[in-house]
Amino acid sequence: MSTASASPTSPTSSSPVALVTGASRGIGLWLVTHLAAQGYKVFATVRKQADVAAAEKLGQNVTALVVELADAASVETLASKLKGQPIDLLINNAGVNGNDRSAGNLSWGEFQRVFTTNTFAPAMLAQALLPNLRLGKARKIVNVTSELGSITNATTGFSYAYNSSKSALNMITARLAKDLASEGFTVLSICPGWNKTDMGGDQAPLDPKESTKTLLATTHRLGPADSGKYIRIDGTPIPY
Repeated sequence: MSTASASPTSPTSSSPVALVTGASRGIGLWLVTHLAAQGYKVFATVRKQADVAAAEKLGQNVTALVVELADAASVETLASKLKGQPIDLLINNAGVNGNDRSAGNLSWGEFQRVFTTNTFAPAMLAQALLPNLRLGKARKIVNVTSELGSITNATTGFSYAYNSSKSALNMITARLAKDLASEGFTVLSICPGWNKTDMGGDQAPLDPKESTKTLLATTHRLGPADSGKYIRIDGTPIPY
């Protein structure tokens, strides 16, 4: 296991706690790696038992948990395991793409599959872990979204289910921000940009190792006054 640095960049405490979903590869893997290096205790969710060992090698204080986010019982089991554990930062990163790129190619099943992981799961996980987040000091929720979810900037050529699931995720962010404002929460929708990952492909311009550093720096910098924002990794706004 790698050794975490002595002091985190987050100002919340000497040993803040984060939970990151979709931690086995891509954006999630680098989020866990950087948070562990910043001194966080990190709970990293993965879908397969085979991914546990690799995830826990990302940092000295990383604990991998097998969770099927599309399954209500699995989310409830996770919340039960973490009962009483303060969490400062929840990053809903896990997501799937869709194959319905044109009218005439839409299906009930594809919408249900994509929305379950990209929209329903982040909402239900945030709800399940609210007791943990209320015990934490930072009280931050980051929903990893996409600029493809912008209705204002809607374009062709991408999955109907994926784009609309991210638009709906942005509404989840806006509602949580409103509902939790009196408790000092910060809830953000952050687009990580087009990265060289399994989903993004080799043509993507961004390196996830570097883009996730910027995403986390923005997350640490922003507070309750910024809650509800839909932004890029540097904090610039994206039109809803």
